[in-house]
Amino acid sequence: MELGTYTFAELTPSAETGETISPERRISDLLEEIELAEQVGLEVAAIGEHHRPDFAVSAPAVVLGAAAARTGKIRLSSAVTVLSSDDPIRVFQDFATIDLISSGRAEIMAGRGSFIESFPLFGYSLDDYDELFEEKLELLIQARDEEVVSWQGRHRPSIDGRGVYPRPVQEQIPIWLAAGGNPGSAVRAGTMGLPLALAIIGGNPSKFAPFADLYRRAAEASGHDGLSMSINSHGFIAETSEEAIEESFIPFKTMMDRIGRERGWPEMTRAQFDASCNLDGANFIGTPAEVTEKILHQHKIFNHDRLLIQFTVGTMPHEKVLRSIELFGTEVAPAVRAQLARG
Repeated sequence: MELGTYTFAELTPSAETGETISPERRISDLLEEIELAEQVGLEVAAIGEHHRPDFAVSAPAVVLGAAAARTGKIRLSSAVTVLSSDDPIRVFQDFATIDLISSGRAEIMAGRGSFIESFPLFGYSLDDYDELFEEKLELLIQARDEEVVSWQGRHRPSIDGRGVYPRPVQEQIPIWLAAGGNPGSAVRAGTMGLPLALAIIGGNPSKFAPFADLYRRAAEASGHDGLSMSINSHGFIAETSEEAIEESFIPFKTMMDRIGRERGWPEMTRAQFDASCNLDGANFIGTPAEVTEKILHQHKIFNHDRLLIQFTVGTMPHEKVLRSIELFGTEVAPAVRAQLARG
């Protein structure tokens, strides 16, 4: 199993000081996190896209390009690229460039996005929400697979036999389809032969097992073998359970309550958060041994190929985020790999 991290480069006020660091500092910290992730043996680093004041990254490809120049092994992915409000040709060109800088380590995680700010910002209507994604995903895949593209659609000018450059180092840049539990997304990914990135950030993860089954059945029915699946979740690792929970609760609650106020969710309670840290909860929060146990527990449910953990849900002290990544790479990852190797 591949293990890695993802982030959206949060810019919420610190639970300790009440201050919000600058975007410049947050991106600098982010790049240091990716460098450390590689140094401790993690395989993937992913950066998401938001167009809001409480996140520092709206252009993940730019930051991934900087990370590509500072690393040598770790795979570099978006998490996600909001494809519905972007231009697929430009997305491909950006990630082909990252692939060239990184000597073949770029990946794209394509999704609709969890916020809607990018749609009016770039002149798209939410009435076309589903059709935009389907049409643009089709074009992105064609640009990846064919050097010369001919294409027609409703939401972008047609392309009549035009070359798309540069071409990447990899024969095919991996394009993951990101989903949050929508059955149609799981079926689409399997039918199209795309790896699936399933976000599980709440509830009992076992309830997502049917989506994994749908994905694999759709893939088999469409003649696609050997597809990969990733679980993307929240987490935080410390030397003791108490430390991990106490240090992460307020930042997690601050971020989730902020989003909840926009979407009509109730505020997160301490009891709910504590439950999410248990073996059957969604968050990977605890000691290295506890997180290892939880990863192996979920692997029995999903038999997935990759796990990405977001250690920065809300603004966490940078040194504690680095320590969490270090424990993930030096203690959790070796234990998980050894156990899975034993079968």
